[in-house]
Amino acid sequence: MTKIDFKKKLKQLYNPSVKKVEIVDVPLMNFLMIDGSGDPNTAQEYKDAVETLFAVSYALKFMVKKEKGVDYGVLPLEGLWWTDDMNQFSMENKDVWKCTSMIMQPEYVTETLVHEASERVEKKNKPRVLPKVRFESFREGLSAQTMHIGPYSAEGPTIKSLHNFIKENGYELREKHHEIYISDPRRSAPERLKTVIRQPTK
Repeated sequence: MTKIDFKKKLKQLYNPSVKKVEIVDVPLMNFLMIDGSGDPNTAQEYKDAVETLFAVSYALKFMVKKEKGVDYGVLPLEGLWWTDDMNQFSMENKDVWKCTSMIMQPEYVTETLVHEASERVEKKNKPRVLPKVRFESFREGLSAQTMHIGPYSAEGPTIKSLHNFIKENGYELREKHHEIYISDPRRSAPERLKTVIRQPTK
């Protein structure tokens, strides 16, 4: 049995510095994704999406372990956040936010396995948003990132610092705000939550 810790293998993507902003080139990777909208603190659609993504991801993990002899930890939840008018994107008006929730899948996962895993989840849990799950390749490319420690509601200064670094070093913002939720909020105190804050640049 081969055991792989992808968070360690991809340390440059999932464990950036807390003290400084870093520039990374994010390669092409495969994800399970679900699109949604609304305040993530109150929208049932967002909660359903997260639960469904993890259900399918764990089904895939056990299928890969059984069929390919590879054991790995399910990767953390990630989110791409935006609004149709980015001038309206603010921590005070989350109801207009749009989101792609996603979980990275290792190279052992195929479209066929995703289909089989989804069928198993459908039989067991019948999640409402399961039909919205898609398996898609995504290459973010050149990006700036840092690690935020603390509650999600206190991310503002970290995001501002990230954006200032981008502009001060001759880069420009592009595409969507990206967060990776390293900590499980059900098990970690808000002040100890670890979140990767990433912004694609050019």
